[in-house]
Amino acid sequence: MPLLQSVALQGYQLTKHFLYYVEHLFFHCPLPKFKRALLINVYEEETGRLSKTDNHVALMQNFMRSLGISDAQRDAERPLPGTAELINYRLDAVRDPPRYHIGAAAVMIASEGQNLETKAGEARHELFGKVYELAADDLLFFSVHQVEDVGHVEQGLNLVSELCTTPQMQADALFAVDHTCKLFYGMYENIYAEYRRKVPRTSAAVKAA
Repeated sequence: MPLLQSVALQGYQLTKHFLYYVEHLFFHCPLPKFKRALLINVYEEETGRLSKTDNHVALMQNFMRSLGISDAQRDAERPLPGTAELINYRLDAVRDPPRYHIGAAAVMIASEGQNLETKAGEARHELFGKVYELAADDLLFFSVHQVEDVGHVEQGLNLVSELCTTPQMQADALFAVDHTCKLFYGMYENIYAEYRRKVPRTSAAVKAA
C-alpha cells in the first residue's frame, strides 16, 4: 500500500496537467474537423457528464482518499524529477504551435494509450479492486479512462496521421510516442527508487521504536 500511495501521489501530478494539454491541443488545432472531438474531450475532462461521473481530477482525488491519502498530503506533494520531465516534455510541445504534431502524438497517442488494458489480461482497476479490496466507485478514474481512451487514441492517430505530411513530421511523431512512453517508464522507476530509498529508514525507525 505505501508504494501504491507513492504512485498515486505522483500520478496526481500528471492528472492536474492533463486538461491543460487538451485545452491547448483544441486551441491550436490547425485542422477544423478535429476541433469538435477535442472540445468534447475538454468537456468530459472538466465535467465528467458524458461518462455520468465527475470531473476527472475529482475522480483521481477520490481514488487517493480510498488509499488513505489525506487532502493535505495530496496537495503538499511535488513532482519527482522523472515526473517533472514527463510533465514538462508535453507542456513544451502543446504550447508551441510549430510542434503541434509532437504534442498531439505525445498526449493523444502515447499518454491516452497508457490506459488501454484490453488485451493483456485484467485491467488496472480490476487488479486494484481485487488486491487492495477497493470498491468500484473508488476506481472510476481508471474504469472511465479505459473506455474513453480507446476513442481518444483513435482520434489522436487520425489527427497525427493527417498532420504529418512530410517524412520529418512523421519521424517527429514516432519519436514523440516512443519518447513519451520511455518518460512514463522513467517516472515509475523514479517513484520506485525513491520508495526503496525511504524503506530502510522506515524499517530502522520501526525497530528502534
